[in-house]
Amino acid sequence: MRKEEPSVDKLRIFLADDHMVIREGLKALVNAQPDMHVVGEADNGSAAWQRASELKPDVVVMDVSMPEMSGAEATERLKQDCPQIKVLALTFYEDKSYLRQMIEAGAAGYVLKRAVMEELVHAVRTVAAGGSYLDPTLADKVITSYFNQEPSDAKAAGGELSEREAQVLRLIAWGYSNKEIGWKLSISVKTVDTYKLRLMEKLSLRSRTDIVRYALRQGLMQDE
Repeated sequence: MRKEEPSVDKLRIFLADDHMVIREGLKALVNAQPDMHVVGEADNGSAAWQRASELKPDVVVMDVSMPEMSGAEATERLKQDCPQIKVLALTFYEDKSYLRQMIEAGAAGYVLKRAVMEELVHAVRTVAAGGSYLDPTLADKVITSYFNQEPSDAKAAGGELSEREAQVLRLIAWGYSNKEIGWKLSISVKTVDTYKLRLMEKLSLRSRTDIVRYALRQGLMQDE
């Protein structure tokens, strides 16, 4: 019997992790989804960069710590060669230094390996659609810390932004949708969009990825 070919409409996913058991689990999870399938794998950073550059998948799920080349270096080289490929970092590490390295290298998302399966699948779809994603566990911890700051601190961190614009910027950077931001700040989705447009215009930012990178550079995503 002829094996059925994957649908051309499916998201093409590449897996990079030095643990075979984790790769096999991820492959089973991805291939079980109706809208995605695994097109390649690598067990080290160098191979991940080279093979993904050749296969040109839609999304690379990239382990942060791998032999031969780190996930951050592999991501940076891959994005230089194929900027259209989206990278989703997958790691055990909650340390913000790893997050900073991966985002600055070009990753569009950051997920902890202890995340539930549905969360990982959602993250893959989010970055594939051009969005940014940060693990809710890590995001909630940092956002809680942020709202415990004095208002003057928040305003200063945002530079030329107002206090509310800085709040919206940071929530966007941590992966919250406009609807979720509206709920957290008790404002309408339309108002959130207005603040978003204002802050992007003030800072000359063009996308959510630009917002994440700006927030990292300005220290707006620190949890201390």
